[in-house]
Amino acid sequence: MTGSFFEGSIRKLFFEHRSFPAGRVKLKEENVKLIKKVEELMGQGSLDDVCKLLHEHKSHYDWVGVYLVHPDDKLVLGPYHGEKTIHTEIPFGEGVCGLGAVEQKTIIVDDVCKADEYLSCSPKVKSEIVVPITKNGEFIGEIDIDSHRLNAFDKEDKDFLEKVSEIIGKVI
Repeated sequence: MTGSFFEGSIRKLFFEHRSFPAGRVKLKEENVKLIKKVEELMGQGSLDDVCKLLHEHKSHYDWVGVYLVHPDDKLVLGPYHGEKTIHTEIPFGEGVCGLGAVEQKTIIVDDVCKADEYLSCSPKVKSEIVVPITKNGEFIGEIDIDSHRLNAFDKEDKDFLEKVSEIIGKVI
């Protein structure tokens, strides 16, 4: 991978554009209830049900999936809900998910049409969020969510999904 991949406009598009002020996380009541349900589902070991819950309870989460790290520096698709995808394996550094694997931080893309590295799954997808999952400080996967709306994801989504990711990381 060349050094220029993360430089210039791509870096600005992914990171500077969607930075949020640091501070204490206070989630909306609806998200607090969903977090409790995620804890319950993960207590039963049901990552598929977590994906289904997010897909069904968030109207702008049109595709929800989890990619897990494979030893060959690639992401392998685990459970998901939404349309079928051809992207069942993604090398680190390729596409938004692969970029998330390299950077190991949340990435929000407001308009996937403006992201050269976006791996098109469906012409309906307009925006995407990728949230890393870690276990004991080690990157083990990520939550990937696509939306059919432009600018679909905000700080509330980021904070909420980072909490979901934390719960998943404790169990798997």
